[in-house]
Amino acid sequence: MNNNIPVFTISLDFELYWGIFDKVPLTDRRQYFKNTRQVIPEMLSLFEKHQVQVTWATVGMLFANDWNDWTNAIPSLRPTYHNDQLSAYRLKEEFGRDGSLKNFFFAPELVAHIHNTPYQEIATHTFAHYYCQEAGQTVEQFRQDLQAAQGIAARKGMTLESLVFPRNQFNEHYLRVCREEGIKTVRSNPSDWFWEQTVEDKLSKRIFRTGDAYLPLGKRTSFPLSSLRLEADLPLAIPASRFLRPVDGKRDIMNNLRLKRILNEMTEAAKRKECYHLWWHPHNFGSYPERSMADLKIIIDHYRSLEKEYRMQSLSMRSIYQYMTA
Repeated sequence: MNNNIPVFTISLDFELYWGIFDKVPLTDRRQYFKNTRQVIPEMLSLFEKHQVQVTWATVGMLFANDWNDWTNAIPSLRPTYHNDQLSAYRLKEEFGRDGSLKNFFFAPELVAHIHNTPYQEIATHTFAHYYCQEAGQTVEQFRQDLQAAQGIAARKGMTLESLVFPRNQFNEHYLRVCREEGIKTVRSNPSDWFWEQTVEDKLSKRIFRTGDAYLPLGKRTSFPLSSLRLEADLPLAIPASRFLRPVDGKRDIMNNLRLKRILNEMTEAAKRKECYHLWWHPHNFGSYPERSMADLKIIIDHYRSLEKEYRMQSLSMRSIYQYMTA
């Protein structure tokens, strides 16, 4: 089989407040997450209309109906981070008594909507937004986290086959555990130096990661599928190409530069018969949902033009694995 076909891949880190609880107070982001919940059905409608496959890497806690359901789903072993502020499990004590806040932590109806929408893959972002390179946690704690994610998904009739590591803390030592717990493919980081060891997020790395979204500071972002390694006891690692940065509400020139960079990279990937892997968090659309959706429509329209001209295919992470093992 010729594995070098042009491919457009999208993976989304679906997390709601579980993804930023250690960085931003909830009071500062309530409208932001309300907007996020409203914009997700719009994304799904767009993807379905244009037959775009998308991997939704979903925090397992979002599957729960409420805090009681959450309590029944959590593993017996939980991460023992040296920095206990990183543990998602502490949030019940802080927010669990206020039922009006549950939509910031649980989204079973949105998970079902994604699952029932054609071309969409429900994947995992771990159960508890697990940081697999932080000091103090262990491999067995990680394994139980994945088991909890698979367990709560199974209750909804779903099987999780793809994984995205939270905060891009890619841990090669944990890949065998992923495979043993049913994960067939994971998203890995770009090969540029400023994407290495994201837990040690130095200012220089953040500057280069941000700058590379607008100007070519790193390596070419697309890759041939033939460059990916298939190993029986490890999941297939599919590198990310580009993070779709949130709309800048004040600088249109920066918004245009970032969008132009993505479109140019997609075209280059199509011409070279390579894979282009775009990712973002659904909550990145929370500040400016209308403008964010307008940009996404431009990206999807561009994909459709590349589909016609270069036969570019839309494949989820799971579909890439299936294509390569067929």
